[in-house]
Amino acid sequence: MARTNFENLRIYELSEILSDKIWEIALGWKPFARDTVGKQIVRAADSIGANIAEGSGRGSTQDNRRFMRMARGSLYETQHWLRRAFRRKLLTSRHVEDLKPIINELSPKLNSYLRAISNSISTERGAKGQRSKTKDQRSTS
Repeated sequence: MARTNFENLRIYELSEILSDKIWEIALGWKPFARDTVGKQIVRAADSIGANIAEGSGRGSTQDNRRFMRMARGSLYETQHWLRRAFRRKLLTSRHVEDLKPIINELSPKLNSYLRAISNSISTERGAKGQRSKTKDQRSTS
């Protein structure tokens, strides 16, 4: 089966790895912790990849940028819940050592991808403005 564009993105791959690791960790928690923090952190982590996928499938650069911003927000929410889980002694130092490198790679790559999309939008807008100007100039000649 051929992979779609979003599946080839390193940020998507990292989001899947992070999400799966968080899922495995949360499965081992007691019911109260799993029902409160566990559900929140799993949803936030799953939302990173879901937003990357949806944004790439929307068909417009502006929509893609909007969903990448949501993915970044979900990453930050995931980091919040990871901090809460650590403070509540649901995560061990080993868990943190396992998750931290993934987040440390994903965060700047997601920001770079978002910046590239934003630059693409600026370039598109500039090119449209140039074409409009040329058309306007022709009509006044």
